[in-house]
Amino acid sequence: MADLTMTRLYEVMIVLYAISLVFYFTDYFYKQVRARRIAFWLVSFVWMIQSAIIILTSVETKRFPILSLSEGILFYSWLLVTLSIILHCIARVDLPVFIINILGFLFASIFTFMPKRPTGAVGETLISELLFIHISFAILSYAAFTLTFVFAILYLILYRLLKKKKWSHLWTRLPSLQQTSSWMNISFFIGIPMLFISLILGFEWALLTLESLSIFDAKIIGSFIILMLYCFILYVNRKNKLTGTTYAWVHIYAYLLVVTNFFLGSSLSRFHLWY
Repeated sequence: MADLTMTRLYEVMIVLYAISLVFYFTDYFYKQVRARRIAFWLVSFVWMIQSAIIILTSVETKRFPILSLSEGILFYSWLLVTLSIILHCIARVDLPVFIINILGFLFASIFTFMPKRPTGAVGETLISELLFIHISFAILSYAAFTLTFVFAILYLILYRLLKKKKWSHLWTRLPSLQQTSSWMNISFFIGIPMLFISLILGFEWALLTLESLSIFDAKIIGSFIILMLYCFILYVNRKNKLTGTTYAWVHIYAYLLVVTNFFLGSSLSRFHLWY
């Protein structure tokens, strides 16, 4: 009965999320204020359903559900929905909210339709507060880099429109190029220390918990490559050698590497026991 209830919650979540995207699309292209309000409330319901799933899973497993790949994807999707609601209420930026919700829907769909397994993938003897903090900071950093990715896309769109002078009513609700660049930098600066803290805590947890640790593990290598890449981007940008559209494209490629490491790195890893 509990499994059936959870399955129905997954289905309702996906249906509501899909309908909300239709209303966001309608609002953006046809300026329907009522459609935007409906979309916002539907996304709010999605957020409540995801929160309920997290709470119910916590009660069932007696831990915060973040230790398996499916649980991590749900938490990541929940963070994206939360960010979209905050941006909708505070920043009043429509296109970034729309793009974030598309990404959130994508990961919510992956979570809904991927196979679920009864255990958390990490043995009970290996669970500790340090591990929870490590994974939480990692996913928070991914959420920050997602915002960087979204604002990088928006920057390229705005730059192209301004350069070719093809401005229309569709783009009147966009922020300025300077605002987009600032938001891209802020989310980028937040993501780097979060990822660094996550890797330090994860490495410390592994040394204290695991009997053997290989530094040639796929997830470890991938995570440190991503950290070094983002640090290099930060360094070059501070030297004013990486600006404008090149800077935006680099962030887009870096985020694609983050997503690849999130899925492929976890699958190939022996150290990270996600599945």
